[in-house]
Amino acid sequence: MSARKKKEKEQSVSPVSGMKPYVAKKGEKYMNKKQQEHFRSVLNAWKSELEEEISRTVQQMRDVPENPPDPNDRASQETDMSLELRSRDRERKLIKKIDESIDRIDTGDYGYCEVCGVEIGVERLEARPTAELCIDCKTLDEIREKQMG
Repeated sequence: MSARKKKEKEQSVSPVSGMKPYVAKKGEKYMNKKQQEHFRSVLNAWKSELEEEISRTVQQMRDVPENPPDPNDRASQETDMSLELRSRDRERKLIKKIDESIDRIDTGDYGYCEVCGVEIGVERLEARPTAELCIDCKTLDEIREKQMG
């Protein structure tokens, strides 16, 4: 893999733009202070981005005219607002998960599967910092969910 492609891949992993992924050193203890601080800063930066987006949406909704005279414009505006509110609700739930992840860092449980206690892995946490399950338990969870309908 070329250095450029490797750099692009590393940049696309993190949910927070501009934050470099943590590269574990050989023989380094899992979830040491340095890793915990890295993931705490990733989670806080991600939370800040989401909160800014929510604030921006609230401000935009205040600035939008109340009722456009044209029924088609009004319907479009209501559809846009509905989609925007649905997105913000998902982000609100994500902020709650981010807060829970930060709490797990504080208690020392972050980075370990809630079901089996195995290490989740730095790479998986880089891709999904709010991950609570190792890849095996998550796969089983998804299979069960699919079977239940």
